[in-house]
Amino acid sequence: MPTDEYDPEMGRKFIFVTGGVMSGLGKGITAASTGRLLKNAGFDVTAVKIDPYLNVDAGTMNPYEHGEVYVLKDGAEVDLDLGNYERFLGVDMTADHNITTGKTYQHVIQKERDGDYLGKTVQIIPHVTEDIKRRIREAAEGTDVCLVEVGGTVGDIESMPFLESLRQFASEEEDGDVLFTHVTLVPYSKNGEQKTKPTQHSVKELRSIGLQPDILVGRADDKLEPATKSKIAQFCDVPDAAVFSNPDVPDIYHVPLMVEEEGLDEYVMERLGIADEALPKEDRDNRWRELVTADRTGSVDIALVGKYALEDAYMSIHEALKHAGIECGVDVNILWVDSDEMLDKHEERLKDADGVVVPGGFGSRGTGGKIEAIRYARENDVPFLGLCLGFQMAVVEQARNVLGHEDAHSAELDPDTPYPVIDLLPEQYEVDEMGGTMRLGAHDTDIDAGTLAEAVYGDTSCTERHRHRYEVNPELIDELESEGLRFSGRAENRMEILELTNHPFFFGTQFHPEFRSRPDRASPPFLGFLRAVLGELDARELGNEEVTA
Repeated sequence: MPTDEYDPEMGRKFIFVTGGVMSGLGKGITAASTGRLLKNAGFDVTAVKIDPYLNVDAGTMNPYEHGEVYVLKDGAEVDLDLGNYERFLGVDMTADHNITTGKTYQHVIQKERDGDYLGKTVQIIPHVTEDIKRRIREAAEGTDVCLVEVGGTVGDIESMPFLESLRQFASEEEDGDVLFTHVTLVPYSKNGEQKTKPTQHSVKELRSIGLQPDILVGRADDKLEPATKSKIAQFCDVPDAAVFSNPDVPDIYHVPLMVEEEGLDEYVMERLGIADEALPKEDRDNRWRELVTADRTGSVDIALVGKYALEDAYMSIHEALKHAGIECGVDVNILWVDSDEMLDKHEERLKDADGVVVPGGFGSRGTGGKIEAIRYARENDVPFLGLCLGFQMAVVEQARNVLGHEDAHSAELDPDTPYPVIDLLPEQYEVDEMGGTMRLGAHDTDIDAGTLAEAVYGDTSCTERHRHRYEVNPELIDELESEGLRFSGRAENRMEILELTNHPFFFGTQFHPEFRSRPDRASPPFLGFLRAVLGELDARELGNEEVTA
């Protein structure tokens, strides 16, 4: 029986997930949900996300273009789908689990410059496709099942080398070791009929490049009708049993339950020949279902003060708040507050909020609104959580409104400020390139005993992921700490955590704790924040032994 560890006798299995009709259908959540069910059945599962764009990584992309930039423990800046895989599978990914056109071409071209292909004409086939296949196999090393999601939509010119690589890959592996899952849109006509034609055309496009799907997953508002499934099966040359529904659900964490109800996991295991190695149903891990279906006893309203009017730009923060809500047994309602407009349009949103979160970001736009939101939370004893730029703006707010330095700012946002409380990291002085050059990935923080930070983490150290070029100016620490502000977490002379000693919960982190939050392991800062919102934690009473985080 597998015990969630690699079984070399079974051999590696691969599930390739493609999408058709349109992007944004939820290929990643479908793949992650499949992986979650396989993990529940006792298999060791990993995932690879293929992004066909020419960027080497997601680090320089605008959130409006591609959602948030997710940061892995090794510092890789990747697509937000990697965050879903980490949350659903409960594993830490690395840079090797994200393949981009830019990364692949950069490597192949460098090999050509180094003379590795001396005398040969370097081409898409075989040099690029061989590199893609190598990357997939290396990422899958030591696991039972590797899910590989191909970003974009079948038919996109950017994805053609990757789909050709998968065609070759399948022919090189043993029969039964590779499975192709294709996710398509099943829209409704005006009279309410589920239409299969988009799926038919998408599969036709897939087959034209040599790939025949083994499984079809129809995304629709509701479950697919039996007649719809039969029609798709007939026209796309798959068994009726290979067509599955993935209807809309209130929460993405319910998708594994939905596809399990459809029998997707059992069909996958049967087709891959691993059904006999799976744990008996009564012995499978049921914690996911218990977590996501647990009763909620109430709800709280949290103001998220940001400048990107796009939920995907703050996906990990949304999820981390949700995870804290799961542990606390409450629903968390996010009140979107546009920091660009907050000063004259959104004050009422803050007054209605039980807590305020100011997230990270880049650029000066909206920072004035963020500073005013932080001031509001400080002056009105509203629980506050500041992340990265939110942490830095809390330092600016303290310098301006408590210490009286009206022109205090971050040197990143105002290079001419006479009081740069936030300044460039010393190691960044000679950096010219923008991509992959920030302080990135997991770093350790030492936490002062007897502080809110220690109560939040339950320890005097923590390891969290970072993404920044600027830091609190170490020359100004003594003055910044002179009026109630305390830097309670440090990495040598680098300030990592701040708190106010005279506030119920005023907490900021230079790092991004949201990237390590999981449904079954809520991030400590988010959990502490939500407990403060619920009145279960007050930093002013930390001397009372009964008060714990």
